[in-house]
Amino acid sequence: MGLTGAIYAYQPELSRLTQPYLTVKEASRAYLPVSQLRDIASKQLPGKKPTRIIYYAKDRAVTVHFIKRGSDPYYWAVFLNPYTGEVLNTRDMDTEFFRFILRGHMYLWLPQQIGKVVVATCMIIFTVIVISGLILWWPRHKNARKSSYSIKWGASPKRLNYDLHKVLGFYASWVLVFIIATGLAWCYEGVMKAEYWLFSGGKERPVAPTFVSSDQVDSAAKPALDHILQTATQSYPGIDHYQVRLPDSDSAPVQVIMYLEEGKYAPADNLYFDQYTAERFTAPNWGLYKDANAGEKANRMTYDIHTGGIGGLAGRTLVFFTGLIAASLPVTGFYIWWGKKKKQKKKKPVARLKIIKKTTTQELV
Repeated sequence: MGLTGAIYAYQPELSRLTQPYLTVKEASRAYLPVSQLRDIASKQLPGKKPTRIIYYAKDRAVTVHFIKRGSDPYYWAVFLNPYTGEVLNTRDMDTEFFRFILRGHMYLWLPQQIGKVVVATCMIIFTVIVISGLILWWPRHKNARKSSYSIKWGASPKRLNYDLHKVLGFYASWVLVFIIATGLAWCYEGVMKAEYWLFSGGKERPVAPTFVSSDQVDSAAKPALDHILQTATQSYPGIDHYQVRLPDSDSAPVQVIMYLEEGKYAPADNLYFDQYTAERFTAPNWGLYKDANAGEKANRMTYDIHTGGIGGLAGRTLVFFTGLIAASLPVTGFYIWWGKKKKQKKKKPVARLKIIKKTTTQELV
């Protein structure tokens, strides 16, 4: 989990570096209508239903996702040039490298229902290990403090291994606490509810809002989906990263997510529209970021904290090194344990010496 988390920390940069179809040449003209991009993508995967369309920067391809969960699941994506509609790539995302890494990180490549339980259990155990490790690290006196904060690089291999485990583990623990907490929030709904309750001042976590589309076909020439996205983007000038979640039923709404800060997913506005009339609904919660209370904002920040994205590239770099250290702790810890075990085996039982007192003839008498 530590290694896969470290690799995934640089997923955005590595994906663009290794997947050239994610980049397009920025043009001065407008994007093609979203309904047209949706239809172009749908022709590439007949029989599959598009579920969301993601826009990034103006020099990035638009991605149309086709996701089905439950029985016979699939996850495909079509990458399009938003200016021309050219299909840049169509691929099964389950075969994509970073998708493979993510499955390992979240489920250890086991079936989802089994892997989720295994990973969650491991995180609980790891939480106990991290906390107990901090207690064991704590210096017993002033003279021990200096060696507790730094590694003695010129020491013997055994001492060096001990310092790597003790010192690096100490520094990584302060980051691991937040990574583990946010990971547990994903695994257990109760943790997410507790987080909301704590930061909201004792309020119960509300469910996501539900809206019903009117089931009336708009007579306007422009498709409702195009009108919806036009309304959303005009309300947020300068924002290039947004997502359109297509309705999964005849009565469901269209959801548009506008990401307010590049590279972060917590500060975002969720907009809901009638899929037929393009009328905008008012969300009582999980809507505009400025209207969210502290509990909702804490829940939204779960992903950004877990990946380090909350601190930008520096935050993700911190998570990268923390993941490597976390992966090294079982190795250095095992070596410490093994060394103690070998030392105990080498100890020989000490023979008891019988002290024989010489008695003199005078004592006998």
